[in-house]
Amino acid sequence: MPDLIYEVHNHLARITMNRPENLNCFSEEMIHLWTEALEDIRDRDDVNAVLLSGNGKAFCAGGDVKAMAAGDGFFESHEDITSTALARKNSLWRGIQRIPLILEEIDKPVVAKIHGAAVGAGLDMALMCDVRIASESATLSESYFNAGIVPGDGGAYFLPRLIGRDKALDMFWTTRVLKGAEAERIGLVTHTVPDEELDDYVEQYMQKLLDAPQQAMRLTKRAIYQSELCSLRTSLDMVSSFMGIVTELNDYRTRTAALVEKLNRHHKKHEDGTKKD
Repeated sequence: MPDLIYEVHNHLARITMNRPENLNCFSEEMIHLWTEALEDIRDRDDVNAVLLSGNGKAFCAGGDVKAMAAGDGFFESHEDITSTALARKNSLWRGIQRIPLILEEIDKPVVAKIHGAAVGAGLDMALMCDVRIASESATLSESYFNAGIVPGDGGAYFLPRLIGRDKALDMFWTTRVLKGAEAERIGLVTHTVPDEELDDYVEQYMQKLLDAPQQAMRLTKRAIYQSELCSLRTSLDMVSSFMGIVTELNDYRTRTAALVEKLNRHHKKHEDGTKKD
């Protein structure tokens, strides 16, 4: 089996890290397959949502420390890690850093399902997603200092935007481990659910996304992310353009008609009750 499984069924793309014997630590093959999967998702019209998860006992334990020590792991080859700093920098750029850059181009919702360990770059992969749903026993940690390295995949960008600068520094500096409930409390994950309910909860959540008005959902995601980078006036200008687009679509007409019908039924029921009184 490949180190990463990518499949699409009923408009839902599933990306599954598949090195369970290594707690889904990254391999060169996994990173390349991940990049290819995201490029395909970005360019396909029949994918409406994306779910990221890991096989086995963990979500992802990040870089493979044994492989890194041997000259692999985050880097593409033994020559990259044993030659120059520039070669190591370029290896990250060609490899793992492609993942957040392609994700930035995807307007479809991307959800991470976290169980077991989500450590270092493994946690950062979840931070790059739009929503994170974790089991109560999940363990989350920014463990880079344990290996004497820095977050080379984007963690220093994503983490402070989610939990604030001070808490992000605290997680990096202390390498402390958070459980699901505390992770939700500080905003590291979106939802925490009991371990035995995680699979069903996530499947129901993904179905809600698949049932949503697709273009409105994608444009809302774009509006939120882009608004973090622009002025209020620019954001309002962009959103008014989006409103012009979605009000021409069938989703708008059918859903507003359904709301009107529901309101009419409510008013009629209220009027009938008043007449009886």
